[in-house]
Amino acid sequence: MPSDKLAHLPIALFASVMGLSGLAMGWLKAGQIGNALALDIGWVIRVAASLLLLTLVFFYALKSLRYPDSVKAEFAHPIKINFFATIPIGLVLMATLWSSTHPGAANVLWWVGAILMLILTLLTMSHWIHHTHYQFNHLNPAWFIPVVGNLLIPIAGVRLGHVELSWFFFSIGIIFWLVLMTIVMNRLIFHDPLQDRMRPTLFILLAPPAVGFLSYVALNGGNLDAFARVLYFTGLFLVLLLMSNASHFLKLPFFISGWAYSFPVAAMALASFEMGVLSTHFGFTAIGWAMLTALTVIVIYLTYKTLEALLKGRLLVPEQH
Repeated sequence: MPSDKLAHLPIALFASVMGLSGLAMGWLKAGQIGNALALDIGWVIRVAASLLLLTLVFFYALKSLRYPDSVKAEFAHPIKINFFATIPIGLVLMATLWSSTHPGAANVLWWVGAILMLILTLLTMSHWIHHTHYQFNHLNPAWFIPVVGNLLIPIAGVRLGHVELSWFFFSIGIIFWLVLMTIVMNRLIFHDPLQDRMRPTLFILLAPPAVGFLSYVALNGGNLDAFARVLYFTGLFLVLLLMSNASHFLKLPFFISGWAYSFPVAAMALASFEMGVLSTHFGFTAIGWAMLTALTVIVIYLTYKTLEALLKGRLLVPEQH
């Protein structure tokens, strides 16, 4: 990668790791409930997601060394700062993907991801509290990304034996989801509409209840209680809400923020498969398959458009305002 291009490598590109990892988790979950081919597909995508994370970490680390001012500018940006959480999220997702076959390596990834997630959550929230340049129109659903990161940690954490720490991160995520949900809805309803490039982030609204459901069920010993149902059905309502507004998303051009479509859909597919297993109602499993099918199409499209933008020199360029 030419050095001048490297300076413009966007932190938001790490959202593609979340999307591909979510796709792998979806197919692996489908395989675990009885589809052998789905399991094979999931294993292949798991390797691809791991390689993508390694590649992006390498190039972003290189960018940090060569262009530290560019990285500092991204971290000071009121919107881009939230995407730094996608790096530890990627590590936690790798821990989740590999925990069943390589628990030792997964445990290391989990610890590194959890520690980085805590540090970045503290730094990001401190930035929110002590800001001097934020305006209300800077607020958008991307602010949920650190929240989602905290909610993700228990999924692998419980499996790896870190139950109390998993409750710690779950508590952070669930409380601040409710806080942010209130102010984000206020922004969406009473203030100017999101810019086109930020509209895909509306799908991030799906992620906290869907991921929260998966984490809570894991923490609760696989029991499907009333709170678990509230989380799942909140996510399901948001799916219906976003589907009813599909025309607003379909007419948008491609932006790198389009990767925000992918992981939330993956989380809802996983939640639906889990709901199907726990409730024994096939309808939820059918929803899971529908979501997984949609997710597969979304990731294929986003991968194609991202590679096209890269090859045509439209990806690693200064941001247009």
